[in-house]
Amino acid sequence: MVVLNKIYTRTGDKGETALSNGERVPKHSLRVKAYGTVDELNATLGLARLHAADEIAARIAVIQNDLFDLGADLSRPRMDEDAAAPYPVLRIIEPQVERLESEIDAMNAALSPLRSFILPGGSALAAHLHLSRTVARRAERAAVALAAAEDANPAAVKYLNRLSDWLFVAGRVANENGAQDILWVPGASR
Repeated sequence: MVVLNKIYTRTGDKGETALSNGERVPKHSLRVKAYGTVDELNATLGLARLHAADEIAARIAVIQNDLFDLGADLSRPRMDEDAAAPYPVLRIIEPQVERLESEIDAMNAALSPLRSFILPGGSALAAHLHLSRTVARRAERAAVALAAAEDANPAAVKYLNRLSDWLFVAGRVANENGAQDILWVPGASR
């Protein structure tokens, strides 16, 4: 249970923050960068959700909840110590990745194959989903850098990779199943 009755603590005033296991690290650490970028991604999805209708809004809500799970996962180092934690440790699990894959397949089934890259835009929802996609890719790069240097859950990295694909396909769906996609025209402004 999370209880937030005091918002500022002053404990981070010297450039450090606490991870979920209590360990203090610099705010510029790879781990903080990874879960901070996931937090930013979640905020961009909040903006996208403002433009979404029922079904896509519900799916985004589930993803936003997943992203809090993911932030909790990334904020806890040393997976080998999970069993000894005094509380259940929250980690991204394969069924969360598989759910994204299933939703991608279902959305993509209604889309025509692409014959060109697309430019972010079209509808307001599609534009916000494409912005979220780019932040998801940055979060993935941060998580990959973390995993190369420290212990990190491989399913967390996989989730971010799949989520950026989900956001791309959802952006096409938001553009009337691709009818409003803006196609890239190579060299068009030469």
